[in-house]
Amino acid sequence: AAAAAVAGLGPVSAAHCPSGEKRARPLRKEGGRALPAAQRAERARLPATDSGDWADADSGGAHWGWAGKGPPCAPPIYACCAAAPPPPPKPPPAAAPAAPSKAPPSGERERRVPMTRMRQKIAERLKGAQETCALLTTFNEVDMSVLMALRAKHKEAFEKKHGVKLGFMSAFVRASVLALQEQPAVNASIDGTDIVYRNFVDISIAVSSPKGLVVPVLRGCESMSFADVEKEIQRLGKLAQTGQLALEDMVGGTFTITNGGVFGSLMSTPIVNPPQSAVLGMHGIVQRPVAVDGQVVIRPMMYIALTYDHRLIDGREAVTALKRIKEVVEDPHRFLLDV
Repeated sequence: AAAAAVAGLGPVSAAHCPSGEKRARPLRKEGGRALPAAQRAERARLPATDSGDWADADSGGAHWGWAGKGPPCAPPIYACCAAAPPPPPKPPPAAAPAAPSKAPPSGERERRVPMTRMRQKIAERLKGAQETCALLTTFNEVDMSVLMALRAKHKEAFEKKHGVKLGFMSAFVRASVLALQEQPAVNASIDGTDIVYRNFVDISIAVSSPKGLVVPVLRGCESMSFADVEKEIQRLGKLAQTGQLALEDMVGGTFTITNGGVFGSLMSTPIVNPPQSAVLGMHGIVQRPVAVDGQVVIRPMMYIALTYDHRLIDGREAVTALKRIKEVVEDPHRFLLDV
């Protein structure tokens, strides 16, 4: 009470503050004097209004006590009842640390190596073919039964006499020669505004090598036998695997044969090798049901594809050439009879 009096607040009495704690509060002075004890006791019993103020019944509801929004005569707000400043906002919960990414087993995600000159040249020529040629592909299928039986019957005698194995490529090369001679446009090329027809057949054979795809050329195929074709393919294949192919071994072809079947390809659309105008694609041999003389039988079948430059070769010529290859391969006796 003495401290309150010294502070100018006058006498104090115990009362309940809005927070529910008992605190000493100053008594209202009227005209510079303390209120009578009876009036002080009465006002100490006054309830709080809905707004939280202390009501004064004697003043007809005028605000009295601790409220800070009352009239100017309202007493000062006690420290225990004053509105405390809002607590500082809680910091957002720290994000869980991201799980470290698992490194690939090899320890590196990628590696960069320069393209070889051969790979750059192959990419340039193939992209140039797509941009320059009007490429179109026609398909057919070949029954390999007779050729496979012929090979199985004579392969040992063939290898014993010629020192090289008998494969399927020699039959397709010889069949292509007959087709190209009958359809010279497929063996021709465009040179500016001219068409160059050739009276010889040099067939490029696509070969996979450690440095990429290479296409060595079989020259003079029109005069080659089965044995000559197999020997030359074997020689060029060894050069390709050892990286000893010379540039002159890979230029000057008039037609290309590629065999994706050795890698398991069932069907594809090969790309023409400029300045050539056509390419034959061989594929895998698969046992399939086919209709033969009204009966469903299982035969070893191969899809073949001929991609050609439609600027020079019409559909009739391309389809006729591919059909001719099919007929000769399915019936190798045509080689002997020239039919």
